[in-house]
Amino acid sequence: MTSTVETSGPQPWEPALSVRQVLGLERVLAGQPEVVAGAHRLDRPVRWVHVAEAADVGVMLSGGEMVLTTGVLLAGDEDKQDEYIRSLHRAEAAAVVLGLGRAFPAPPDVMRRAAERCGLPMVVLHRPFPFAELTEEVQSRLLRRKFAAVSLSEAVRTELTGLITAGAPVQRLLDEVARHGGCPVVVTNLAHRVLATAGERSAVDDVLRDWERIARQAGAGATDGWVRAELSCRGERWGRLVLCGYRGDRAAGRLLADRAAEALVLHRMLGDGTHAGGPGGVRDSWEEQSARTLLTDLVSGAVPARQLLPRARAAGLPVNRRLFVPLVVRDPEPDRPARVLRLLGLRGIVAELADGTTAVLLSLAPDQDARTLTTRFAARLRSEPDAAHTVVAAADARADWDDVPAGLREAQHVAEAVADSADALVPPPVVRLRDIHLRGLVRLLRDDPHVQSFAERELDGLLRGPDDDLLSVLRTYLATGRNKSRTARLHHVSRPALYRRLEAIQGRLGVDLDDFEQAASVHIALLAHDAQQGVTPCNARLPQT
Repeated sequence: MTSTVETSGPQPWEPALSVRQVLGLERVLAGQPEVVAGAHRLDRPVRWVHVAEAADVGVMLSGGEMVLTTGVLLAGDEDKQDEYIRSLHRAEAAAVVLGLGRAFPAPPDVMRRAAERCGLPMVVLHRPFPFAELTEEVQSRLLRRKFAAVSLSEAVRTELTGLITAGAPVQRLLDEVARHGGCPVVVTNLAHRVLATAGERSAVDDVLRDWERIARQAGAGATDGWVRAELSCRGERWGRLVLCGYRGDRAAGRLLADRAAEALVLHRMLGDGTHAGGPGGVRDSWEEQSARTLLTDLVSGAVPARQLLPRARAAGLPVNRRLFVPLVVRDPEPDRPARVLRLLGLRGIVAELADGTTAVLLSLAPDQDARTLTTRFAARLRSEPDAAHTVVAAADARADWDDVPAGLREAQHVAEAVADSADALVPPPVVRLRDIHLRGLVRLLRDDPHVQSFAERELDGLLRGPDDDLLSVLRTYLATGRNKSRTARLHHVSRPALYRRLEAIQGRLGVDLDDFEQAASVHIALLAHDAQQGVTPCNARLPQT
């Protein structure tokens, strides 16, 4: 297990102050500092402060040092002055600070010009200044930062490891990383597709709004405050974690990203074989988890569709000038819809929902025929082995993204109504709202208080009784079109015994089941009751002969 964090410099985790920050310290300001060269490079990091007078000072440096000198060994020798600056540049020093005095009462032109050519910040101090004070101040600040960064690193590692041990989902880990970082956290695959996010919702949406462009700029080092950690396992890179707009100490941000990357890799490795990531009990891929979260949020309506648009775009779903076709599939193999989608070359996202159905959101170009492609998708599914009874429930195509949640809920409602059907007929390849008739209407209205009250009122005599078998007999009798012979056969009773039960049902309900209108009223009430109670096909289907 490995994780790597992109950095520059020989010691990426060592905390640093910028040259600008050092020059702003109170003790340094007392020396009246003046930047005479390299003013555009003042944000370079200072990892250490070093006092050096020798012309070949570069051999003593490892990069990132702010070098302090009085120039006493350089006075009167312009070649040494030029070599001194070039030696600092070769050693990648952060800056050079020259104390003016007996050696150099004014900034030496040779050193200033050489520093400007090299892009090395050169600062002169106009007032006498004890270098020891500057060294002590900067070193103590760097050590405090280093201690704080290491403490943060260990605290985060302990916390995330504890969450993993407790079986926490990956979202919980990312939420903690975002809390520590105080900024959005994004996990992507290597193609910059967003797999997971954490942080304040509005801040995350701002980041995702133009994600691909921003991500590539950050990858090129053009975006300030972005810290990236590469995610790899067994030598193979599979994604990136990005702290977006991190405003804390850079070294602490890098340590935080590294600890988060280690935790995510460990979480992924522990979940490769088993555990409950998806509804089926096996951990899904990050792409599948991302799609499921997005589609679940769309179906639930808990988050406005407009706020989910950046997430959909960042996940790789085409959303500009597209037609969206909401589908819900009931298939014994939940991974089959995604495979068929890829085989047909259709664009969309697929995710298994909590109720065992699979949601599919197709994204089509405006000139594509939504109905034809939906039928082709369904037919291809049904051609698979053991898929003759696969149900593809569809809503009409939506041109407006804001209408997608309602379309997904409609498709889900249709799929549920078909699943609740008591007959064993093979459904059509694509089922729509108009195909589910009365059962679909009742299911659509099942949460209406008036419908609930109606069902309770019509069935009160049976619901209060102790004999559940009468309710089952009533359900079968109505589902068979009031066919007494078939009902008796399905319940394995004689016709006289069935007559006695029907008489008991009519007596308790106070109805005449031979009267069409009264029988229809009881049938509708029973459909509503089953829908409200979540009666599933396994216990609502007709008894088998």
